[in-house]
Amino acid sequence: MAEVRVINPVASPETNKLRVCAYARVSSDSDDQQNSFVAQVDYYTELINSNEDWEFVDIYADEGLTGTRADKREDFQRMLKDCRKGKIDRILTKSISRFARNTRDCLETIRELKTLGVEVEFEKEQINTGKITSEMMVSFFGSFAQEESISISNNMRWSYRKRMQSGEFITCKAPYGYRLVNGDLIVHEQEARVVRRIFQSYIAGKGMLEIADELSAEKIPKRNGGTDWLESTVAYILKNERYMGDALLQKKCSTDTLPFRKIRNHGEKDKYYVQNSHTPIISKAEFEQARKITQRQSAYDKANKPRQYPLSRKIVCGECGGTFKRRVCNGKTYWVCRNHDRGKEKCGVKQIQETEIYEAFKRMYHKLRHNSRYILFPLLEQLQALKAAGTMSNVRIGEINKEIAELTGRNLILARLKSKGYMDSAVFMEQTNEINQKIISLRAKRAKLLEKDEDDTTITEVKNLIAIIKDGRPVLQGFDEPLFHGVVDKIVAVSQEEIRFRLIGGLELTERLRGSLRWL
Repeated sequence: MAEVRVINPVASPETNKLRVCAYARVSSDSDDQQNSFVAQVDYYTELINSNEDWEFVDIYADEGLTGTRADKREDFQRMLKDCRKGKIDRILTKSISRFARNTRDCLETIRELKTLGVEVEFEKEQINTGKITSEMMVSFFGSFAQEESISISNNMRWSYRKRMQSGEFITCKAPYGYRLVNGDLIVHEQEARVVRRIFQSYIAGKGMLEIADELSAEKIPKRNGGTDWLESTVAYILKNERYMGDALLQKKCSTDTLPFRKIRNHGEKDKYYVQNSHTPIISKAEFEQARKITQRQSAYDKANKPRQYPLSRKIVCGECGGTFKRRVCNGKTYWVCRNHDRGKEKCGVKQIQETEIYEAFKRMYHKLRHNSRYILFPLLEQLQALKAAGTMSNVRIGEINKEIAELTGRNLILARLKSKGYMDSAVFMEQTNEINQKIISLRAKRAKLLEKDEDDTTITEVKNLIAIIKDGRPVLQGFDEPLFHGVVDKIVAVSQEEIRFRLIGGLELTERLRGSLRWL
């Protein structure tokens, strides 16, 4: 009879440790709250590392951001991703109001974490989600936090409304042509000349696009320093009543329930019109002339609204980046770059016949349909491999958060030294500017690292592409519009002889145009 010897498992001390992280957040950039941010990061780092039964994972921290929307918090989303990857067992946080600002987000997050085996410990409320059998307690505190957030928001809105009613509040941001000085709109003469030119040109008969092209050609700087003027920018200036010295307040308003969203005010809230609220750049007569021209043009455009075609807004120029428009000539349909249409010197890509694009799509589809295992499946495998390799970026994000917290702490120390008279203003400004530049650079690096972790959507899109191609017809007899929109994101017109299909998921495939052979 065979002898059986039992080998007892040996538990590894490493695997017995609880993998713990912390989440910290402050809701504004004020000195006191930044101090709270630094303090939270330091406190939880020391707390976790001092417990022998815990393994330190990371400190996830969002500073100076809104707490009413979970999707606006970068590190909060990164923490949830790490939980889904099985890296975390417990999350420590100061309170429910720091973790979530509305009941729905709070409960949805906790439910997901519970299914992942991750417990959340709220220090202020003394609640550990791993030890309660009901979500009633969390719901109660989540509701309390939500009402607190709504109350604060309502108080701020009430303050704004009272100032609007009295005419004391004009704007939080000055439009082009003005500067905001101590709450007053002051004319910026260099920009004001451009505004006057726009109105005068429009009244004289020039179109918005023509005006934008002229300003771009002359390299007239915008507020942000750029010189590429768009038709929409000119339209915004022509419709803005502030240039005749009036102010229409609360054009946009916030929703009353969480998560708060800015929406166009179509009568949901009161609007306030303040006449002669500041120095005008143009006369009321000029503004009224421009308004009437815009109304007539809008009525004409509405009556002659162009039809939407399968290729509408799908083709972009590979040379200048402009969009293509449809044109019919001698009974044939072509698509042409708008910039090339305005002048050959603006873009060299010539028009392309519509039937050639349709035929190129059919050829591209057949190649994908019969060669998926050589094209799409290897692409999916590469994306999944990159996702697995990308987890190292999380370590660097944690390091960047600590660097930002340290630099913020240094800023607070400098502020205290200056307030007590121990530091000269010039030295203070020089050092804080240097620190702030470092913080901006670190935030940019963090944003890039976070972008690298956004590959789940791409993988999903490639899987969808594989499914669409697999379920599609083996052979296309004609152009299949639903299939085209399901597969193609954009078409890049490289030249009159070549186009590139950008598919969902990012894959790009180039096709030669058969009709171009006549020109070779």
